Amino acid sequence: MKSDCMYFIYIMQSETTGRYYIGMTENINLRIKHNNSGANRSTKNKGPWNLIYQEKYQDKKSAWIREQQIKSYKGGEAFKKLIHGEVA
Repeated sequence: MKSDCMYFIYIMQSETTGRYYIGMTENINLRIKHNNSGANRSTKNKGPWNLIYQEKYQDKKSAWIREQQIKSYKGGEAFKKLIHGEVA
């Protein structure tokens, strides 16, 4: 039985610190709200956070692999190209 669930990889940027947060979720709108509410320890007191990039996947494994790939960029050239709409 195939699920209609979608998974999102997202990048948010803090308005106050300029830092980035990379994550994966099934509900992008709820996740942004959650991160901006201070409920996430990693983003608490560092917001507000704005969604600057997202990708959509049909399966969790593919989404997780891509999330790990983006996190491995560590703010380098590939990361900059990705958030500026260039191929990465």
